[in-house]
Amino acid sequence: MTTRPQDRLRLVDAGRGRPLRAVPQGITPGDITALRAEMQVTALGVDTWPAYGSAEWLQLNPKDPRCYAATLEAAELHRRAEAERQRLDWLMDNDPEEWWREITADANAHAATLGRSLAARRTAEELRVAADRASNRTPHQLRATRGWPPVRVPGQPGRYLVFGQEATA
Repeated sequence: MTTRPQDRLRLVDAGRGRPLRAVPQGITPGDITALRAEMQVTALGVDTWPAYGSAEWLQLNPKDPRCYAATLEAAELHRRAEAERQRLDWLMDNDPEEWWREITADANAHAATLGRSLAARRTAEELRVAADRASNRTPHQLRATRGWPPVRVPGQPGRYLVFGQEATA
């Protein structure tokens, strides 16, 4: 609701409180509401207050200025959340591409941080090839080592290599 200057004077004359100071051009009603809430909290002279609806808030005397400050804060937070919801709804109806960009911006930023670590990981194909290579090693010459027990020859049950007899395998 907007008031004209003559209406403001009438409200003051009627004893309903003084109007807000001069408002700069181009300021939105939401900005005015936020300024008014900040002014009221400042006028209460409190620096800290419990969260609205918390057990500490419920235990406050209703005349305690901290009770009112918490209520003002909750109302202002609700107003901002509702304004943001309405803005996003308007965007969804009028500019779906911009709406999609905004609602996925956080996910895109997070995905960008994962890019390097994901790029450094081996793909499923690379893992499969590595496993195949590990299980299909090229044949090598068996050799017995001095001081070690005999080596069994694969595919030839009962044959063993003993140090000094490697040529027989």
